[in-house]
Amino acid sequence: SGCRWGTEFSVNCSFTGISTIPEDISQTAVTADFSYNNIKTFMCTDGRSEEWMLKHLNLSNNLISELSLTTCRNLPVLETLNLDGNAIHTLALDIPTPAHGSQTYGKVHHLLPALKVLSVERNYLHRVPRGLGLLQSLQTVRLSSNGIGQIDPSDFQNCSQLKDIHLQNNKITKIHPDAFRDLNKLQVVVDLRENALATPSPQILISLNFFRLEVGLSNNAW
Repeated sequence: SGCRWGTEFSVNCSFTGISTIPEDISQTAVTADFSYNNIKTFMCTDGRSEEWMLKHLNLSNNLISELSLTTCRNLPVLETLNLDGNAIHTLALDIPTPAHGSQTYGKVHHLLPALKVLSVERNYLHRVPRGLGLLQSLQTVRLSSNGIGQIDPSDFQNCSQLKDIHLQNNKITKIHPDAFRDLNKLQVVVDLRENALATPSPQILISLNFFRLEVGLSNNAW
């Protein structure tokens, strides 16, 4: 496949021209770099039933347009997922509610239980991916340079561990006053620079009144 092993636990497949994840990648790899290739789809299961030991996965600068993380059952220790510079229109996180009476009815599913950093910058998202609250360890979400138009009250619902949110350079015209209200650990930055906000919202600033919090609002329409 042209991939290069730096150590027993690190594999670098960047700039190799691959269009799929090589099947010979060991499940013991901790860091995997598949950036700058021609990968169009990525399925977490992808025919592999064994659990991967991956902590850091780089899929940036490929050709991925749609991605579902609902099948990610074999990446229990993944901490960072880099999807920057793709063509992602849809990022699915929601798991359909099981039918009443089924064996899984009423059970709560948590995707990627160890994921701390999700980066989906420079894509074509028109909305914040639904179901971010299913990522129970998520601390940083980077959604800059997309086409997101508004922030709804449910977008960051149940994201109890979030510390910083990057929304710079989108097309945001409207933010619900309660969009960030329950993010009690938010302490680093809410980056809303270079959007299309026309009117400052005092309610948003009040709800973001946490110790050491930095809010970036420059280069908007007001």
